[in-house]
Amino acid sequence: MKKSAISALLILCVSFGFSQEQSEDFNQLLQWMTGEFSSAEQAAEDSAYFDISLKMTRIWPEKKTGAWVYVEQALASTPDEPYRQRVYFVREMGDGQFSSDIYMIPEEEKFIGAWKDVSPFAEMDQFDLKYKDGCAVFLNYDGFQYSGSTNKGTCKSSLRGASYATSEVKIIKGVLESWDRGYDEEGNQVWGAEKGSYIFKKND
Repeated sequence: MKKSAISALLILCVSFGFSQEQSEDFNQLLQWMTGEFSSAEQAAEDSAYFDISLKMTRIWPEKKTGAWVYVEQALASTPDEPYRQRVYFVREMGDGQFSSDIYMIPEEEKFIGAWKDVSPFAEMDQFDLKYKDGCAVFLNYDGFQYSGSTNKGTCKSSLRGASYATSEVKIIKGVLESWDRGYDEEGNQVWGAEKGSYIFKKND
């Protein structure tokens, strides 16, 4: 079976395998993770971190089995030149557990700025996206924060000599922490922040 067909099957299974009813915790997660964020405060205090803008907005709200979120990251100095564009599919797994599947966007340059105008996504649907196998982030909600990570070693990466990548995430109201790192086959870190997570504060 071709990869595109496999990806389509995975999305289809996800789309129809979960209830359309969403909990208050799920809706809160979406509210906390969408919007405009900045690491400017952290960058001003520690030169090891860059001033990065992070923008996330919901797309395809008519799809009710989960939430599709467009993500755009860029250096604050070059906001119109994002270095990362993704679509997340966020779903509720039950018992305070959530997952965020990661998708690549074909011809992503056409979607720059879609966080403020989602109309470009009207010309495509989820079956046009490329699923990043093994890169889902799994979150748990403890009544205060949503926190979790990818499974270790499953998210393949070739960036800067890496073999795999990991991502750790914490989300509370007004703050999103993200720590992305790449490791080689021997387990040595080859890219990503070394001290700890990037701390993004939500813009008012």
